[in-house]
Amino acid sequence: MYSSTTPVVDLADHQHRYGILVDGRLAGFTEYRDRGAQRVFFHTEIDEAFAGRGLASVLVQQALSDVRKSGKRVVPICPYVAKFLQKHDEFADIADPVTPEIRHWLRTELG
Repeated sequence: MYSSTTPVVDLADHQHRYGILVDGRLAGFTEYRDRGAQRVFFHTEIDEAFAGRGLASVLVQQALSDVRKSGKRVVPICPYVAKFLQKHDEFADIADPVTPEIRHWLRTELG
């Protein structure tokens, strides 16, 4: 049974991000761009009002699980996602290294 404070992670594909909602309010998000079969994560942010609740970890874990289900791979340019992957070996099989080529592609993609 879920309480009203159970965080919900939602894919907002049109915004290129996964959001985490608490009581219906956007508490944070992790942004990405798709590069072929790779989902390149470049920024994760949790609103200060929701800090210290472990929401970033919940958000990234569910986002990576969704990436796995979609058959894509993860490129962790975002420092938080990179750190999460170092601590969670269960996602190592879908993680690709960050390369200068991917960084250049992302800069071009984001303008």
